[in-house]
This record gives sequence, C-alpha cells and structure tokens, in this order.
Amino acid sequence: MTENVKSGRSAKAPEADWQGAENRARMARNEQPASPSRRHQDGPHDSSHYLRLRFGLLPGRRSRSGAAGLADIEPLSGAAISVPSFTLLFLLLSPLILQDEPVVWRGLPIFIAIGLFFPASLTLLTFASNRALGPVITSTLGNLAPLFAVATAVILLHEPLHPPQLLGLVVAVAGAAIITVTRPRDLGHWRSWALLLPLASALIRGVAPPVVKLGLTVWPSPLWACLIGYITSSLMVLMVQRVRKGSFVVQAPRAGLFWFAMTGISNGLSALTLFAAVRNGPITLVAPLAAIYPLVTLALSAMLLKHIAITARIVAGAALTVMGVALVLVG
Repeated sequence: MTENVKSGRSAKAPEADWQGAENRARMARNEQPASPSRRHQDGPHDSSHYLRLRFGLLPGRRSRSGAAGLADIEPLSGAAISVPSFTLLFLLLSPLILQDEPVVWRGLPIFIAIGLFFPASLTLLTFASNRALGPVITSTLGNLAPLFAVATAVILLHEPLHPPQLLGLVVAVAGAAIITVTRPRDLGHWRSWALLLPLASALIRGVAPPVVKLGLTVWPSPLWACLIGYITSSLMVLMVQRVRKGSFVVQAPRAGLFWFAMTGISNGLSALTLFAAVRNGPITLVAPLAAIYPLVTLALSAMLLKHIAITARIVAGAALTVMGVALVLVG
C-alpha cells in the first residue's frame, strides 16, 4: 500500500481502479472526465434527438449545452411547454383570423372533449414514447394512426371501405409488425410494455379526425375547433405540471424551452391543417396522407443521428406501412 501511495496510484485493486485510470488518461489528453449525465445525453433516446427529427430544422451538430438543456426536460414538462406555446400564438392572432368565423355554441362541448385527448394526451404519449423507444420506432408505429382513423370513419361516419383499402390496412399492420418483432441493438434496450405508448398515441391520433369531423358538422370552423381544443389541452397539461412540480412554469435551460416551443407550434400548425382537411374531404382520403412522415424520420435519422444505424428490417417495415397507406389512398 505504501508503494502505491508513493507512486501516486490508487490503493484499490487494478480491476477496481478502472475509473481512476480512465480519468488519468483523459487528463493526459487535457479532457474532462465524462459525467453520468453527459454519458446519458449521448444515448439515442434523449429529447434533443426527438426534437431534431420532429422539427427538422436543427443543424447536424449542436452545442453540448443545448443538448443538455433538452435532455433535462421530462416528457410531462415538455408538453407543458409545447402545447401552451401554440395556444398563446393562436390567441394572439385570433382577433385577425377569427373575426369572420361563425360561433355555434352547440359545438363547444364537442371541441372541449376533443381537447382533453388531442393534443394533450397525444403530446404526453409521444414524448414519453420517444424517450422509451426512440424516434424511429415511435414514428413508425405512429403510422398506424390512419388505420384507426379509417376504421373509426367506417363505424362512426359510415364511410365506405373498398377491398384495396382493406388490403392496405393489412399491409400496413404487417409493416408495423416487422418493426416490433426485433429490438435493434442500435436503438437501445426497451421493454415490451413500452409499445403501448406509441400504439395509444396512434389510437388517439386516428380517432380524433372522425370525431372532429362530427364536431365540424355542428360548428363548421376548423379555426375555432383547433383553438378550443388547444386551450383545453393547455389547461390540462399546465394543471398536471402544477400538481407535479408545484408551479405552472417549467424550469429548464433556454435551449430546451425554445425547441419544445418550436415543436409545439409545428404540431399546432399540423393539427390546424388536419382539421381544415377533414372538413372538406373524407377521412379515408385525408388520414392516410399524414402517414408518410416515417420516411422523413428515417432519412433525418440517417443524416443527423450518426450513431444510429437504420437496419434493413426497419426500412422494410417503414416501406410496408407506407405502401399500405398508399393502397388505402388508391382504394
């Protein structure tokens, strides 16, 4: 032991001193030892990776402080940033864009009920799913939403379902099955129950358009439908944030606040265009068009997330889901 002290080495056994040896090697290269939080941020499932893919405007490389800010925000807190961000923007613009829109109070309860699930619950499930499974699997299983939308439209709205559409449903489900039967090592380890997160998200995203279409038959204003739904969802996620953290305000780095806000605005514009589309077209035509985004996710993953390898199985599964959606569209 005396010899170890004199030589400047740890008195621990060699195999127990791996961390000290690692740190000494880093110091020799004038590097800082990696903290546990930094090691966690380099994993494929942190929030910064999801925001890169979802918003699509981040550069290939970002500062470490920005990534740390995003990794420190929990999914529930992220929803308390993203959903109210679009709501606030919409409220500020409402005197201009709602001045000629009719008000039909009979439709108010329908849009409030929609807001309890869409986008509040959808946003919470999507953020939680991305953290548990990663952006590729989350986005690909989210591609099942049109299947739920078509099924709900057939049952609830009595829209016709032709044989090519039914074939498309089967092909898309097969593509999703290919994604889920294996766990690529590139995408980390996850538990089977976590698949319920993106599946529940897809269910909400699929059921919402037919219900919105029902509401629009009473109050034919996509703008009011979107605003009322987002106000309800904002109150919901802010109350959850208040109960959990004791404050409505999310404490997070500026970079995290900014990118979650941008994601919320992007999602809000997407919801607004969806509401406008379902007012003017059948669900069986509109819903499948929203299902092509897994291809964009895969492409951005390959370009921006260099440490994630997109396997042939994942590509094949995504291609089958999109092919199934195309058959639904053609039918």
